[in-house]
This record gives sequence, structure tokens and C-alpha cells, in this order.
Amino acid sequence: MDADTQRLNKKPLVSIIIVVWNAQKYVMECLETLEQYLGDVHAEIIAVDNASTDGTPDLIVQRFPNVKLIRNPGNFGFARANNIGIQHSTGEYLAFVNSDVVFIENSLAPMLDYMAQHPDVGMSGPQMLDTQHQVARSTMRFPTVWNTLSRALALDSLFRSSNFFEGHLMLDFNHSVTTDVDVLAGWFWLVRRTALDKVGPLDEEFFMYGEDIDWCYRFRKSGERVVFFAGTKAIHIGGASSSVAPVRFSVEKQRANWQVFRKHFGFGKRLGLLLTEILHNATRAIGYGILYAVKQSDRQASLLKYQRSVACLGWLLRAGV
Repeated sequence: MDADTQRLNKKPLVSIIIVVWNAQKYVMECLETLEQYLGDVHAEIIAVDNASTDGTPDLIVQRFPNVKLIRNPGNFGFARANNIGIQHSTGEYLAFVNSDVVFIENSLAPMLDYMAQHPDVGMSGPQMLDTQHQVARSTMRFPTVWNTLSRALALDSLFRSSNFFEGHLMLDFNHSVTTDVDVLAGWFWLVRRTALDKVGPLDEEFFMYGEDIDWCYRFRKSGERVVFFAGTKAIHIGGASSSVAPVRFSVEKQRANWQVFRKHFGFGKRLGLLLTEILHNATRAIGYGILYAVKQSDRQASLLKYQRSVACLGWLLRAGV
């Protein structure tokens, strides 16, 4: 038996799961750069398509015959589609990679080495770069009334060096240091199979958004470390699907946050978080409305942000009732 045959028969070290829903250009770039930089990492790549209508599944079959393609009959959402990928995976580790991620180096190898050396780490995630190759925010704190209030009043932006006004978006975070965090945003996770077996799969009640906070909360509650790994990076384009309907997707994100609050927090904390989220969207609606009126050069952007804030505010008020 030759070396290539032995490699094919050997159980993969990592299963890479990519959920696909249209956005053909981004999916192709993700798969191309993944294969380019995968190196010697023994991996299986699983693409789970949520009934794309732009020809992406057929193009995956044509251009990437080694990718295991799963065609869902409908749009099952992010969490459920990833869980379907889990069911078809065999790796010791699982990498959950968004379809609009662009690899610029072998990101998996150093993350796998780190997790092999730290068996108490159940989940890790790399540095996120934006399209300008600048480090972007990819971590969060679990929401509390205080840190969501700090964010609502922009105190975390005004006093970035203050521990007192730290917000749940972690604008004060040092992305050059590998460290434990509350939440890793769900753009790129590396998860240990044994930790997944203990924690359980993603909660399919979350259609899109919120599943990252929920899953990381459950990992931490189960005693599994969640670690931001500064030793490697990848580009996340972001908004590949949500850009087609930004107001709708902003409301979906707000809905998902409320799902997290209802699932994990008692009535008192839920009420406090609801009020701070209402304050957050109300102040921004007022602010963007003023910007729209006085700043002629940026009216389109201000109008969109105003519409998003008003839509989220309306949803929150209905949820509160």
C-alpha cells in the first residue's frame, strides 16, 4: 500500500465543516485558500449547503471533488447545518469555518499543536483580520446588565483603558495575547471531539446568530476552556449573506440575543438586559436620525443605521410586551 493510499485510509485529524448558503464567490475563495494552505494537516472537508440557488453546490462538485458535499433540501440555518456536518465527520478535532473566510497561512496546524499541548482547552479561535488585514474584534464577554449598559452609552469606547467601563464587545481586548475568553465569535472555531461529546452540539433553536454565545457559555459551564489563540490568523470578509438584507439580519441578531437571555438568565437579569438593549437602540436611532438631518455627505449610511436601530427597537418593545 503506497503512502497516499495509507493517508486516505487513515482517520483524519480534523474535520473542517463549512456551511454554505449562496455567496458563490466567497465559498470558492474559502475552499481555494483552504486547500492552498492546508499543508500536511490530515483533514476532511465537509461543505453543508443550505439549498443555495446560485449554483454553488454544483461548482463545489466540479472544482473540489475531494470535498464531501451535503445538500440540505432547505435553508436549515447555521446551527442545524453545522450539526449535520458533525454527524458526517470523523476527525479527532472539528473546525467550523464560515464560508467567507480567506486563509492566508496554515492556520490549523499551530492551533492543533496548541490544543494537543493543552488538553483542557475545548475550543480555540484565531485572530480575525478584516479585508484590509487589520486585526478585528472576534471575542465577547458574556452579557451582563453593566457591560451592556456600558456599550449602550458607548462608555466602553470613551474609556477603553478602564476596567470599570468594559463592555461586552471587549473593545479593550489585546489581540496579540493568547488567553481564555468568555465567547469566541462563530466565524472560525477549532473544537476537540471529546469536549463536543461532553457539551453537546449547537442548539438548533438558534437559526442564525446567538449560537456562539450559547455554545461558549455551555463549554465554559462544562469546565472546558475557551481560548483566543493569537498565534495565527485568517481573513473574515463578514456579511456575505447578511448584506443582502441588513435590516432584517440586524433584527435576527437582536432576536438571537434575546434567545440567549431567556435560555440562560433569570427574570431579573433578563429585564435589566432588555431595558439596556432598548436604551442602546433608542439612543442610536436618535443619533443616526440627527446625523441624517445634518450630515448631507453620509445620508445613505445614516439612514440605514437609523432603520436598523428602529427595527431592533420595535422588536424589543414587542418582545418585552
